[in-house]
Amino acid sequence: MNRSMLGIIDATTYKEEIKDLAQERSMAAIPFAGRYRLIDFVLSNMVNSGIKSVGIFPKYRYRSLMDHLGSGKHWDLNRKRDGLFFFPSPHLYDEYHEFGSFKQFSDHIDYFLRSRQKYAVITNSYTVANIDFQKVLDYHIDMGCDLTEVCQNGKSLQMYIMSTELLMDLIQQSAYSSYKTLHDVVTSPEKFTICQYEHQDYVAVIDSIQKYYKHSLEILQPEIWQSLFSKDRPIFTKVKDEPPTRYGKQSRVRNCFIANGSIIEGTVENSIIFRAVHIGKNTVIKNSIIMQKSQIGERCSLNYCILDKDVKIGDDMNLLGDKNDPYVVHKGTIQGVLMNT
Repeated sequence: MNRSMLGIIDATTYKEEIKDLAQERSMAAIPFAGRYRLIDFVLSNMVNSGIKSVGIFPKYRYRSLMDHLGSGKHWDLNRKRDGLFFFPSPHLYDEYHEFGSFKQFSDHIDYFLRSRQKYAVITNSYTVANIDFQKVLDYHIDMGCDLTEVCQNGKSLQMYIMSTELLMDLIQQSAYSSYKTLHDVVTSPEKFTICQYEHQDYVAVIDSIQKYYKHSLEILQPEIWQSLFSKDRPIFTKVKDEPPTRYGKQSRVRNCFIANGSIIEGTVENSIIFRAVHIGKNTVIKNSIIMQKSQIGERCSLNYCILDKDVKIGDDMNLLGDKNDPYVVHKGTIQGVLMNT
């Protein structure tokens, strides 16, 4: 039996609730967990499930996403046949912006017409989980479904499996039918057999600043980290050749994720530190997320903060947020005495 699957990642979605981290990048490219981007999780799930052809459909601010994905070699998708495909939208300002828009797919219908896979997996780009789509496919086939929706506690995760033939029919007929998105199909059970596959393990949908902060620090819990980062089903990402992190004599670190290439000279607790971050002497950072190449001076205090990439904080600065409303510093911002240098 042909059980091959085609991977479709809809990266068109933009949420106003996460705009502070999506001003210069798509939601799919938002950094997460010290060394990953959000898209790494669904893309790795597909690769780990045996999917060898993945099409990514972005719409807004996708330069950093393209830079991150490259040829797809870090996911073993730089292939002569199949592999990773990137399909930017040719229509930036038209009406379609909902997840699973058939109009978005129809702009690149040749990709679907040339595919040889019998089934298609369609997902969003900002759900953090470790899902085996082979198990979802088994359920889909056993239940005789037209479309299977992956859910948790009855709530849709915007992940679907259907036959590629049905998907192409819906795409080609969308111009004159009432089905414009996958949501329209799911809410029409009178015509299609819709099944729900219940995913039991950890899931985080990152579509707001509050959820980004909450779920980022959640993975510091061992049981969540072990559920998400499985040795049998690894999460792949773009590899950076950087040295190990260097810890100063006075540094103190407790309950943190710290990526490579950093210099830690202060105190860091219950935080996530990305690559190549410098934290100065006598600085205390708690309950915070510090992204790549940020520099924090000496004698600073940061609590409940999110610092985007390339942020520079001068000496003697105090930044305080709240666990329900973290203090966000935008990418490339300079604060403190560094502004006058």
